[in-house]
Amino acid sequence: MRNDAHLVTSGWQDYELLDSGDGQKLERFGEVITARPETQALWTKQKPELWKQAHAVFEFAEKKGEWKAKKSVPESWPMKRGPLTFAARLSGFKHTGVFPEQEPNWVWVKDRVKALGTPEVLNLFGYTGIATLAAAHPGAQVTHVDASKQSLDWAHENVRLTGIPEDKIRWILDDALAFAKREARRGATYDGIILDPPAFGRGAKGEVWHIEEDLPSLLSILKGLLKETPGSFFLVNGYAAGYAPRAFSQAVESVFGAVEGESGELHIKETSSERVIPSGIYARFVRE
Repeated sequence: MRNDAHLVTSGWQDYELLDSGDGQKLERFGEVITARPETQALWTKQKPELWKQAHAVFEFAEKKGEWKAKKSVPESWPMKRGPLTFAARLSGFKHTGVFPEQEPNWVWVKDRVKALGTPEVLNLFGYTGIATLAAAHPGAQVTHVDASKQSLDWAHENVRLTGIPEDKIRWILDDALAFAKREARRGATYDGIILDPPAFGRGAKGEVWHIEEDLPSLLSILKGLLKETPGSFFLVNGYAAGYAPRAFSQAVESVFGAVEGESGELHIKETSSERVIPSGIYARFVRE
């Protein structure tokens, strides 16, 4: 597996990384401009005058963070990327429900699905479901799993906004590892598997997820769930601090064996410069 295949998001009509630096990033999500913390931004801001345009700023006070509105911001607003439409909003964890660094992976998933026709795809830790949209819109039957009812509702809203038929998605409110174990027991298989595990999390029934302890077990189960037919695909993303892309690729290969794939960092490029913000890691492969 190639380990230096970094993916770069340069933005699109409804998203821009306008500037970054001094531990922050300034982004445009549709018509709303946000400023929020970014630990990777060790450099200085290039365009400090732009920061006055922010509609909302995420600030920390007494170890708690919250959005401070500088201008009027809707509770929720639509964004588009190609044929996909999804809702953005200011969440309590400084996120907007949209992870722009994943855009190259959305395109990759779409292309994998188109090559297969009408595959069965499993999306674990599905969150707001844009990867689910990327798979379902071109034809996949998607099983979307998340332990948060709020996230499932948000993902369901995104499916409605994109106009994907209800029968294209199977919604599962459950712990990802527990669900994968059940699927393995009943002999289920999938043409594609997508997962975006957190460093730490809790399942729908209070299960505790630690990536360093549970990811190897989950990968072993998923090996049995992924079909061994040509074109079947696997994608894992990560935001856990301290892990390098090679850590993910070697974890995947230790379970699936030598595969023709790639891993690297996920970057977001500023629209007005060549600077990028490292925003995560990934590993993916397609069976030959």
